[in-house]
Amino acid sequence: MIDSTTKWPNPVSDLNSPVHNIPVYRADDFRVTCGANQGDAIAPLEDLVADDVYSLIKNATRRRLALSATSKGHFLVADTSQLGTDGATLHLDCALELMTPDGQITDALVLVEIDDTGHIAGVYLLPLAPLLAKMEYSLVAMDRASAHKKFAHIACVSFTRGTHVTLGSGAQKRIEDISIGDKVLTRDDGVQMVRWIGQSTVRATGDLAPIVITAGTLNNTGDLVVSPDHRMFIYQRSDQMGAGQPEVLVKARHLVNGATVYVQQGGFVDYFQILFDAHHIIYAEGIAAESMLVDPRTRPVLPTDILKKLGDVLPGHRRGDSHGLDLQKSLLERPDAIELLRRASMR
Repeated sequence: MIDSTTKWPNPVSDLNSPVHNIPVYRADDFRVTCGANQGDAIAPLEDLVADDVYSLIKNATRRRLALSATSKGHFLVADTSQLGTDGATLHLDCALELMTPDGQITDALVLVEIDDTGHIAGVYLLPLAPLLAKMEYSLVAMDRASAHKKFAHIACVSFTRGTHVTLGSGAQKRIEDISIGDKVLTRDDGVQMVRWIGQSTVRATGDLAPIVITAGTLNNTGDLVVSPDHRMFIYQRSDQMGAGQPEVLVKARHLVNGATVYVQQGGFVDYFQILFDAHHIIYAEGIAAESMLVDPRTRPVLPTDILKKLGDVLPGHRRGDSHGLDLQKSLLERPDAIELLRRASMR
């Protein structure tokens, strides 16, 4: 059972933090059907028991939890959230591994909402792949150490193995072959030196499954395979999308149409993050895409030595950057949206 008298820290808000929207289940939606905690809802780490079997309750639905990150990597409920209390602290409690009877593993994260007295006000489950109704999920692993890094990977902009990046010389180099010190061509600031290259291998499911933008879709020379929240830069010669300005950024997940842009589910994927002193627009498979942006949520991906070298607040990494307007998904919900973007991005 959840001990609502447990007190938790109350972090200070970072007013410049972006809002992240994540689809979660309430704790009561995911309950133990067999095991030591039978009948109990998913809970913080201290109350969990390995090998308990969980299932979604009937008609369980995911709701939008909107959060903003603090400068210390904690989170607050944003005023646009469907769940929680505006301004309440959200504690990223632990990471879980859930196994189905046929041996499939699903990763999930547990978030805890804290009230203004420091006590538990709510618990939420963020599965990193879809949970199936009537399926039994055994809790096979749980830990706190990996929770922040797994949560950060969802928000990180990443290229996949084999992606060709344009160097300052004009040559093409695969992302996995780029090294610290290499000079890469940026759209916004000429040639810039690579500070760090990150690499991670994750299950290609749910929010971590890559998006494939097939060759030619946005005038890219080859298939461009990126993480779902990776943003493409597009310059519109005329504002055909109704954005109100020519320079726009479009998330890969918002382009998915099941044909020329699709989700590549299954197995594992190698993701690479490329970091500069500032957040830049670079060229991958011949089209403009963003480099890694460091903010309180994505910072856990960086190794400690890199954080020490670059300082607590990396220079040039600001969410309110000047690269363009984030194009809302609603503006892309038209059958000719991708074709309009392709034409707009032609030189």
